[in-house]
Order: sequence, then structure tokens, then C-alpha cells
Amino acid sequence: MRNMTTAELREAFLGYFGQQGHQRVASSSLVPHNDPTLLFTNAGMNQFKDVFLGAQDNGYTRATTSQRCVRAGGKHNDLDNVGYTARHHTFFEMLGNFSFGDYFKVDAIRFAWTFLTEELQLPKEKLWVTVFEEDDEAADIWINQIGVDPACLSRIGAKDNFWQMGDTGPCGPCTEIFYDHGEHIWGGPPGTPEEDGDRYIEIWNLVFMQFNRQADGTMEPLPKPSVDTGMGLERIAAILQGVHSNYEIDVFQTLIKTIAERLGVNDLTHASLRVIADHIRSCAFLIADGVLPSNEGRGYVLRRIIRRAVRHGNKLGASEPFFYTLVEKLIEVMGPAADELAKQQAIVEKALKAEEEQFARTLDRGMAMLNEALDNLKGDKLDGETLFKLYDTYGFPVDLTADVCRERDLSVDEEGFEAHMAEQRARAQAANQFGTDYNAAIKVEGSSEFTGYQSLEGAGQIKALFAGADAVESLSAGQSGVVILDSTPFYGESGGQVGDQGELVIDGAKFVVTDTQLYGNAIGHLGQLESGELAVGQSVNAQVNKPARHRTALNHSVTHLLHAALRNELGEHVTQKGSLVKPEYLRFDFSHFEGVTAEQLNRVEDAVNRQIRRNHPVLTQLMDLEEAKAAGAMALFGEKYDDQVRVVTMGDFSTELCGGCHVERTGDIGLFKFTSEGGIAAGVRRVEAVTGQAALDKVAQEQQQLRDVAAMLKGDSSSVISKLAAMLDKSKGLEKSLQQLQDKLAAAASSDLAGDATEVKGIKVVVKALDGADPKALRGMVDELKQKLGSGIIVLAVSKGDKVSLIAGVTKDLTSSVKAGELIAMVAAQVGGKGGGRPDMAQAGGSEPSKVPAALESVVPWLSDKLA
Repeated sequence: MRNMTTAELREAFLGYFGQQGHQRVASSSLVPHNDPTLLFTNAGMNQFKDVFLGAQDNGYTRATTSQRCVRAGGKHNDLDNVGYTARHHTFFEMLGNFSFGDYFKVDAIRFAWTFLTEELQLPKEKLWVTVFEEDDEAADIWINQIGVDPACLSRIGAKDNFWQMGDTGPCGPCTEIFYDHGEHIWGGPPGTPEEDGDRYIEIWNLVFMQFNRQADGTMEPLPKPSVDTGMGLERIAAILQGVHSNYEIDVFQTLIKTIAERLGVNDLTHASLRVIADHIRSCAFLIADGVLPSNEGRGYVLRRIIRRAVRHGNKLGASEPFFYTLVEKLIEVMGPAADELAKQQAIVEKALKAEEEQFARTLDRGMAMLNEALDNLKGDKLDGETLFKLYDTYGFPVDLTADVCRERDLSVDEEGFEAHMAEQRARAQAANQFGTDYNAAIKVEGSSEFTGYQSLEGAGQIKALFAGADAVESLSAGQSGVVILDSTPFYGESGGQVGDQGELVIDGAKFVVTDTQLYGNAIGHLGQLESGELAVGQSVNAQVNKPARHRTALNHSVTHLLHAALRNELGEHVTQKGSLVKPEYLRFDFSHFEGVTAEQLNRVEDAVNRQIRRNHPVLTQLMDLEEAKAAGAMALFGEKYDDQVRVVTMGDFSTELCGGCHVERTGDIGLFKFTSEGGIAAGVRRVEAVTGQAALDKVAQEQQQLRDVAAMLKGDSSSVISKLAAMLDKSKGLEKSLQQLQDKLAAAASSDLAGDATEVKGIKVVVKALDGADPKALRGMVDELKQKLGSGIIVLAVSKGDKVSLIAGVTKDLTSSVKAGELIAMVAAQVGGKGGGRPDMAQAGGSEPSKVPAALESVVPWLSDKLA
């Protein structure tokens, strides 16, 4: 048996199948594109789903991959078990070989057996095989062609050995290969009562897509049966490296030792080390694939994993952010599989650090509440209300709380938590004012030819009509609907570019297009028929709104220049996270973990305008995806592209893959001007800008505003700054004089108030409502009163409009008996407010001025009780 590192094993697998005629395909993104049924990529076949269904032809019939996978949410969720078992992970790599109507059972079984027994030199007597109980063909191949001992083959039922994509559609039997870790580990072969033991471990599953299941349950043979296989890289690495647990292989041991060293932990078997080592892999690769921590969807799952890792670091004694520092070691130990991660190391580290710091601010308070709840717990289950409060108030995911409870041999009331979550969702839905999007229900077969790159007008035949979500044969004047054409110059919204507007015209009928959308491969024109009638089969003249398309093209082309300029100025970690290109303006979201300074924005704006002035020709070419990448075209990592892609080049400054509409030369853009910049999420910034005439209008508007300000200052634009500076200096001087006057008045008022002091239990007490006083002067007045009283308690109130300002002061010698924070909280509660502060000084606000007199009258009785 060969001894290999994980990196060597990965390469050996891909190299072997490459020699067998398989196309070596890169791992797809952890974010499945064009597949809303999946939260994360969780198997090697995900990226080939359309190929298996016959909806896509990649140009090859054999493929091999080492696919990065995450199982931490939705149906496939291993998070609770990670760190406590030998083989559960949130992140793992799946080695696979695939046949798309090429070879089938004989070759798939032969490839697997040869790789394991000859390439990896695994002892044949250590391998056990299973087949679907009805699959005599596979059993015959194993026994009579491969030579497997019949005593080492099990026939298993459909639950474990029959694969299906859904209730209907492609399906077929499986055959699995298990490895026997030895008699010293409890467990039996698959199919025996002891099969749940840890002795026999599944390492490879071969799926034979052989049938098409009909709605009535009948199974029709597929015309091109296919093969999908998956072998866990970590599992087979453990075997080759002579260990039983995946956490003992080289990748994990390197990470575990690094974590232990940084946190000062001596026990390398601590479960928390395994949790952190696993979680850094999923978190780092998810961020590299464009997922950022948030409160919903994939971002929430990522946040849960990060916070679980941080909490385990906290258990090990971490007092400072540490999780993000593991990215560098992860890149090193993953080798070539981390190439994309290495390119985005800076942004991954910043994202992790930001989330770690944010969670640290709430961890102590949340843990204090949780520990208090557990200390007072009656029984062995934490209630759903507390679970929800921890989640809603402190951002504690339920599985994190469950993790803490498990360490105390307690369970959690997840049903109760879900009930509280359901109530919250109901409240949110009740407040939602948005209606239903019926267009989402439209289903269109076939495709439309887009002719809008060459011309903004052209003939097209009506292939389908829809009124709402219903297919109809015709539309009458006044009706709204969707028109599907076989050929159209109208651009369907995609890639951030909005859909075109315009008109469809025929023989007195005019359909006003207000938007254009894609329905699969078909282009739909949304709008209203103003006059006449439209019917399926008619030919119409499609006329795009030329001025609107032209302004959109300006804004789209400049986003390419903007993207390149941002990367040049801020760093290569900057990648597009979203865009919106409209005729009126453009919006561009990008990854960056700090605010963009005014100086940086100016330099980016200048860089873009320089490229505009250079008047580069905007060239578009169709080429193979790999050829485009080799030419330096920027692709959004994780985005799904066709084999043939459109490459848009602007001089030597920008080369990107893009299917949108562009100008002929950068000079057509005219002028580029930022209108705003800000953060929209952790690690994501947003800029908005205008081009062309809109940019000129923006400049003219700002110039007019400057002239208006100059007129107010009785000067011209050249003297605005000096005059404004002089006015600000004068204003500061007046404010200083006013403050000095207010301080004198406060001192005088304090002298009068000190004379009004009463005694409670022998202690001087001043309680007063001050009409017309400045709330900002209250602290100074309290300090003055403390000095004059020497020892005493003060409560002052000021009402202005519907606002109440309160302050309480207690001299140092009395704070052991009376706390200013408790005193002010008692008063504030009576005037619709709250507040707090130090034991000797506390402030509060309120919203019910009419209740101030009664609230102040309660002070002396309250103090009498306190001082008793």
C-alpha cells in the first residue's frame, strides 16, 4: 500500500483518469449556479447535472474532478457531528470520474478496482463490495470479471444502493467499495447487523444512471446510460496514511498543530481543535467563492460555522482574534487545490477577522445569559424561548447553543425555537408590502435569437403570448402581457444590465415594451398592447428605444473600466459582487473590507476618465472559455459560463467576459462621475455613478451649488474656501463665548440650588426641574453642586418640547449606599425613558414631560428606603 500525502493522492487520481481519456475538469464553485435546489455544492456531479439531463453538451464524454463540497445546511447538514466523529466534516473533497453516455458498468468497475489495487496498491483482501440487490449484471462483473470473492460481496436494498435524482427522471443502481480497517475496530460488513460499526468504511460509490423513472413508476432504459462516481479524498487518504480517523491525516494534523501552537494547547486530541481545523476549510473556501457572513441564506450558514469555530477557540483560551490567521497555513497545506483561495487571501482574512471581532463583542454577554439559564434549568432540556432570545439578541445560532448544552449532557427544544421563529416570520410577512411576481411562473420552451448587438430594429415572429402566467393565443388592445419572439434586438435583463424598452409594431397594432426578461433561453417582452391585436404566428417589427439603450451601453462599458481601476487602486482582492446598469445611472458592488477614502475615489475616477479620453476601441470576440482565460479575460469565480464566451476588451486596461451591450469606443462614454460610495454588507462596498450627459449635468449642478454658496458668502467661487474658513473661525469663537457664559450661569444657578437642598436621613439632597436650562449644561451643574454640597445626592430634569433630559449625581462617599444609575433608572421609567451610567453620575432621557413633577417627587421616598 502506497504512502501518499493528500496532495499527492489527489493528483494521482486525476492523473490516472486523465490517462484513461477523461477530461480533467476544475472544481466548480461551492455556490451552485443555476440550481436553486442546492444550498451548497455537495457532490461531484452537481456541476454536470445539466449534462446528465441532456440539456448541455460540454464537448467531452468522460470527465474527472476533485470537487470541493460543503455539507452544513439544508438537507445535507453534518455540522452537529463535526469534531466529535472520525469522518464528519463541513468541507471535504470528492474525487470522481464520470461517463456521459460513454462507458458503463464494466469499465467503471474496472477503473475503480485498478486504481485502488494497482495504483494505490490496496490489499484486495481488505476490500468489500456491495451491489443493488437486483443488479445481477454488476454482481457478475465483480465476481466473474474482476475476481472478487463472493463472500466479500453484499447485495443491498434500494435505500442504500439505488440512486435517483427525484421521484421521476434518471435513476439507477449503485455499487460501493468498502475498506476493512481491521479486527481491532468493532463493526461488521455492510448488510450485517454490525454494519453501523467503524470497521468497514465506504470509500467509493459508483452510480449507474441506467433508467428513466416514469410518473407511474415504470422504468424505461436510458438511451445513453451514464456513470457518476464519488470517493472521499479524506477517507482514502486516511487509509493510505495508516490512520483510522480523517482528522489524523496530514492536512488536518498540520492545521491542528498550528491551532494548538497559537492557542497554547498541549492536548492535540481535543475535540475543539478538530472543530476549528474543519471549519477553517469551509469558511475560507466559501468566502473565496463569494459567500459573506449575513443573517440569511448561505451567508447565515457561513456565520454559524465561523461563530462555532470562534466559540471553540474561546473554550481553548483564545482571548484575541485567531481564526483568520489560519488561512495562510490552510493555503500552504491544500497545495494546488487552494489556488483560487490564495488569490483572495487578503479578502478572506479580512472577512473572517471582521466576523470574529463582531461576534467577540457579543459572545461574553450571550454566554453569560446562556450560563445563567443553564444554571437555573430545571430538567435536561433548554426551552425554545431562551434559544430564540439568544439567537435574536446575541446572534447565537441554535447549533452553537446546542453545542454548549451537549457539553453539559443537555438537549435543546428546537421545536419551541421554530415556533418562535415562525411567529417572527409571520410578523415580517405581515409587514411586507410586495406583491406576487406572476412572471416567475411563466414557462417557455425553445429559444430566441438576440440580434441587438448589430441592430436596434428587426423583424421577429411571435412564438408565444402570455397574459399573466397563462399562455394565450392573442392579446387585445388594453391588455398587459408578455410577447415571446423567435428573433429580437431587445436585450433581456441579465448580467446586471436592465432589459430594453421600446415598441413592437404591426398593421396598426402597437405593443409598448416596458421591460425585457429572459425565460430560460427565450426573450420575453413585457408591456401593454396600446392598439390593435397580436396573435401567435404574426411577424412584428421590434424597435428598441435607442436613446435609452445608448445610455445603458455607456453605463455598462464604464463598469468594466471601473472594475479594473478599483483593482488597480485598492488591490486584486477587489471582485465584482453585483451590478445594476440602467439608462439613468450605474451601481457597482465590490469586495473590500474598509471604507474607500475620498482620495482613493478621486484617483479611481481620474483613472476611468483617462481611459475614456484614450478612446480605446471596444472589441468583442467569441472564443473558448479556456482560451479566454488564457488571454487574461477576467471571469467571476464561481459564475457559470458556456464553452463559447464573449470577451470584451478595452485597450490594455480591461478584458472581461460579458454578454452585455457596449459602446464602440471608450470615448463615447464622454465623462464618468461618482455620485455615492458606502458599505452595504460586511466586506462589500457599493458605488453609484453617472456617465455622458448625466455626468455633465451632475458637474453643472455642483458648479451652480458652488456659485450659490459663494453668493451667500458675498464672494465668488475662487474665494469660497477662505470666506467659509473665516466664518467657521468666527462661529467657533462665538460658541466658546456662549459656553463660557452658560458655565457662569450654571455656576450661579448651582449656588441657588445648593441653598434649596433638603435632608434625607441626614444627607443633603437636591431635586429640581429647571425650566429653560440647556441640557448640555447639566453635567457641569452637577459637578458644581457636588463641590458646594461636599456630600450629597442630586437629581435634575430639563424638559424641552416632548423630550426630557435627566441627570443624577452622587458624591463618592455615598455610592456604596446609593448608585446614580439605579436612581436615574427609577426616575426615567416614570417619564417614558431609560438610561444609566457610573455609580457617581448617570443620565437618562424621556418622552413624557407632563410626568416629570410626579417622578421627581418620588425621589425623596425612594432615597428614604435606600438609606434606611
